[in-house]
Amino acid sequence: MNQLVKSKIQSIVVFIIMCLVALIVLIPIYYLIVTTFKTSTEAALFPMSLPENFNFQPYYDAFIKMEYPRAFKNTFLITFFSVVGVVICSSMGGYVLNRMEHLKLIQFIFIIILSGIMFPYQMSVLGLFKLIQGLHLMDTLSAVVFINIAVNIPFATFLFKSFVSTIPIELEEAARMDGAGLFRIFWTITFPLMKPVVATVAILNTLTIWNDFMGPLYFIQSREKNVILQEVYRNVGQFSVDWTSMFPMMVLAVLPLLLFYLFMQKYIIGGVMNGSIKG
Repeated sequence: MNQLVKSKIQSIVVFIIMCLVALIVLIPIYYLIVTTFKTSTEAALFPMSLPENFNFQPYYDAFIKMEYPRAFKNTFLITFFSVVGVVICSSMGGYVLNRMEHLKLIQFIFIIILSGIMFPYQMSVLGLFKLIQGLHLMDTLSAVVFINIAVNIPFATFLFKSFVSTIPIELEEAARMDGAGLFRIFWTITFPLMKPVVATVAILNTLTIWNDFMGPLYFIQSREKNVILQEVYRNVGQFSVDWTSMFPMMVLAVLPLLLFYLFMQKYIIGGVMNGSIKG
């Protein structure tokens, strides 16, 4: 009986702690959302209170001011092509590194690729800047896409290499006996069986690339090619920040990602479990 009472008390204490943690996490979100409906005076005098009137005009002004359709299109194109490039390159690389890992050269190549996880690309931004200039890709979306693919390949390759071990090699041997080549075996047999880790890589990279600010800031110069976060950053002045204008923009920037997360939530949980634990 005492053990049962102790277990219930522990459950209640854990529940209370989790509620407090959730409250701490929700307070900044609450502050962000309620401030978007306030005037500058209300936001300064009553930061945590509800607005007197829920006015959606700030959202309309933010939509127009940041040229949202154009910024959304640029962000979407960069994210889409970057994620597709990472999935294609890292899946093929992870497959070869796994199936030929008995070779010392392959092991060395894998270590070189994996070392890319340890060093942030910002350390080599000067060299990347000169490289992009030399390729005449400065101020293009392609420059950001190529950088994103190169930066995110190491970790994605690690996940794919680990996951390939769970795919029976007998399936590939049977296809090879039927006359199938390497590329046909990979794309028709192996790659379709990689769906869990493909979901993992696609989701994690979408979240990372959509929220990337430094890459576009370094390599995109004209406003016509700016992404959403660059438009939000335009509210940061030399001496002050227009918070009442900036907060609605932040909500508009996060909203597509939030909808994506809600839609892909089950794949995020299942994909991460299958893509990392199985390996």
